[in-house]
Amino acid sequence: MAGRAAMLVNVGTVTMTVLTLGSLVGGFGVNWGNIASHPLNPSIVVQMLKDNKINKVKLFDADSWTMNALAGTNMEVMVGIPNNLLESLADDYDNAKDWVKENVTHYMRKGGVDIKYVAVGNEPFLSAYNGSFLKTTFPALKNIHKALKEAGHTDKIKATIPQNAEVYQSANDKPSEGDFRKDVKQTMVDIVTYFHDNDLPFTVNIYPFLSLYLNEHFPVEFAFLDGDGQTINDKGKNYDNVFDANYDTLVYALKKAGIHDMKIIVGEVGWPTEGHKYATPKLAEKFYAGLMKRLAKDGGTPTRPERLEVYLFGFLDEDMKSILPGPFERHWGIFRYDGTPKFMLDFTGQGRQILPVAAKGVQYLEKQWCVVNKDTANLDEIGPDLDYACYHGDCTAMEAGSTCSKLTKIQNISYAFNMYFQIQDQDVRACDFKGAAMISKVNASVGSCLFPVQIVSGSDDFRINFVFGRFILYGLVLLGLVTAI
Repeated sequence: MAGRAAMLVNVGTVTMTVLTLGSLVGGFGVNWGNIASHPLNPSIVVQMLKDNKINKVKLFDADSWTMNALAGTNMEVMVGIPNNLLESLADDYDNAKDWVKENVTHYMRKGGVDIKYVAVGNEPFLSAYNGSFLKTTFPALKNIHKALKEAGHTDKIKATIPQNAEVYQSANDKPSEGDFRKDVKQTMVDIVTYFHDNDLPFTVNIYPFLSLYLNEHFPVEFAFLDGDGQTINDKGKNYDNVFDANYDTLVYALKKAGIHDMKIIVGEVGWPTEGHKYATPKLAEKFYAGLMKRLAKDGGTPTRPERLEVYLFGFLDEDMKSILPGPFERHWGIFRYDGTPKFMLDFTGQGRQILPVAAKGVQYLEKQWCVVNKDTANLDEIGPDLDYACYHGDCTAMEAGSTCSKLTKIQNISYAFNMYFQIQDQDVRACDFKGAAMISKVNASVGSCLFPVQIVSGSDDFRINFVFGRFILYGLVLLGLVTAI
């Protein structure tokens, strides 16, 4: 089309088109998480967003490193408040005022950050939390909204609470039976009433992939948005995918609470690429292709046909996320840890076979790998070292159905050793394992199984201890994730 240009690149023996200019579909942004051992410098990530013409981003905190990188970009930003701050914000309005002053007002200047939403907590009503945040979330939301209003921001910035789809359910798997979960129903009714009265949006995270992961009998095609799923009729409306059915289950739950016209934002939706037989780049490409075509048509759901607003999850892989919910947790990114794209994705929604634009200016550690020393290793005694390397590294790509699932025993051990070695910044002491390992200058990758070389990162500035403290509990409770349909 006019005004749109592309370039050809060679990846292996396959020639593919990379988008360089163009108009994206409306209504979508991306989640930018940083639970990584070596997060990309925010300035590099911001340039990736610009290169891919993405102008909306959702954050999980208001980290100044990231926020300053977004200043002056005119990108719409949703800043997050971690769950561990909810109690202090609920108990003391002054704390809410201080948070707004430091994390919102501070950036509301010429050349600042275009903040559009404040996400108060993240999935605080997961059943696995056992009500830990049930009494603090709503008061925290009210205090933040009040502080935003007092600071004169509410005409531009809206507070919201990203909820997991678990907060609503359907007794017979049909959207029209949707209602809020009994143990949180009254609180949810109070919250959505407050949202309605103050013109605030409802934010929900929907994951069709989890329907497949949690139910081995779930019809595979019903997880995708390309129209191939078996159709379910509900009161004259036809559903051929779980996303629409899940979304409309929320719509009906809101109706039962007396709310008929509330704005809904899909805070997270995506597909992982490793760690499970259904977590593959091919299926991720299929899922996103269907989603982008839907967004390009400004199409909604059977009950809400108007344009959707969604945030893709996520932009980058995060190798320090808890894997208790599943090994796939570290592989939700459209891009790998170093900003290279994993699969074809046309952000214009035209379904072209093109790659997103990769990160630029990424620096890597030395091209060297930690592998098994065949001359000194005793494979019969190496089990504890393998467990140690995987526990402190990342072996999720070796899960059944993943890209590194068909390695030999020695290759498996080498993969684990290398992942630990790379996460430890290639410290020579991290490639010993009682003499069973050695450093090699020969690329140890096997076919499509990448033995990565880690990037040079500013992670020391990222306050890695803060990240661990905030997200380990979150990873634990994700074991309770379910979908409404």
